[in-house]
Amino acid sequence: TQVLRKSLQRGVVLSTGSFLVYEAHKLISGFAEVHASFKVEDVIEQADYLYGSGETEKLYQLLVQHKNSDDAELLWRLARSSRDLAQLGSTSAEEKKQLTYDSLEYAKKALEKNESNSAAHKWYGICLSDVGDYEGIKTKIGNAIIIKEHFQRAIELNPKDATTIHLIGIWCYSFAEMPWYQRKIAATLFATPPTSTFQEALRYFHMAEEADPNFYSKNLLFLGKTYLKLNNKKMALLWLSKAKEYPAQTEEDKQVGNCTRTIIYCI
Repeated sequence: TQVLRKSLQRGVVLSTGSFLVYEAHKLISGFAEVHASFKVEDVIEQADYLYGSGETEKLYQLLVQHKNSDDAELLWRLARSSRDLAQLGSTSAEEKKQLTYDSLEYAKKALEKNESNSAAHKWYGICLSDVGDYEGIKTKIGNAIIIKEHFQRAIELNPKDATTIHLIGIWCYSFAEMPWYQRKIAATLFATPPTSTFQEALRYFHMAEEADPNFYSKNLLFLGKTYLKLNNKKMALLWLSKAKEYPAQTEEDKQVGNCTRTIIYCI
C-alpha cells in the first residue's frame, strides 16, 4: 500500500507477513511477556510494523519495555516513539514535557551504545532541539551547532537518508530567517555565530528530493517557502502545488496541506 511504501521511504523496514501481525497483536494485547531471552530482531520487526501502521501508542508500549536495553537500534526507535507520543494532541502538557526529555535520554543512550548508528545521531539532534523548546531561546541557539553536527554525522553514515538532509535544510532555513534579537543572543554565545542563507537551505531541500523524490510533504512545502523567500513565485507555486496535492497519510501531512493552501491563497 502507499502508506507502507512511504514508511519504507522514511527509513523504516516493514513486514506484512501474517505471522508478524499475529505476534505484534499478541504482544500489544498483553498475551506475551518480555523475557530476558527475547530476540532484538523480532522486537524491531514488530516495532517497524506498528510504526508503518501509525500505531503510536501501541508502539511506545512495546518499546518502553526495553528502555534498559543495550541495543542502539531499539533505543533510537524508543526515542522516536517517545517523541511521536509527545506530539499527539491527546497527550497532556505535563506528559509531553516528560516524554520530550525521555526521548533525548534514549537517543543519548543509543549513541553511547553505538556511535556509528546514523539514526541515533539523527534522533539525538531532533530530540535535543525539542528539549530546547523548554529551556529557552538561549539554550536552543546554544545547542544549534551540536544539533547540526549530529545531522551531518548521520548523513556521513547514511548519505541517502533524505529525512536528515531535509533537517539540515530546516536548520539553514531557521538561521536564514532568524530575527535580529536572536542574532544578538547568538553573538553572545559564539565567537563566530552560526549563520546560513535561504540559498543554502534550498540546496539541501533539493538534495533531499533528489535522494528520495516526493518522500515528505514538509520538504515540498519548504521548497515552496524558500523559493518565496528568494522572490521566485513561479518556482514557489510549483512546489507548493505539489505539497497541496500530497496524499495526507499523517496528521503532519494534513497540517502541511492546510498551511500550503493558506500560502497559495495569499500569493
